[in-house]
Amino acid sequence: MNWKMSDYLFFFEQFLVPLIAEKYNVSEENALRKYIFSETYKMLADADNKLYWESPLVIWDLYQSEIATGNPRNSTYIQTI
Repeated sequence: MNWKMSDYLFFFEQFLVPLIAEKYNVSEENALRKYIFSETYKMLADADNKLYWESPLVIWDLYQSEIATGNPRNSTYIQTI
């Protein structure tokens, strides 16, 4: 992973971790752990997917879809990307 990709991941972490903590009533540390070990994060970290070009709200929807269904690819956004 290059420095640019880590910058993108950091940007999304800053946006998503507080949302995860608030919505799922967990600490920010626990929210970060849940996010980093998620399939959504793996998809975002894969530079070939180019998900870093999407809005943080799209990534948030992918994460919520993963929590609800077990698969972030069930998101309505991923079907249109």
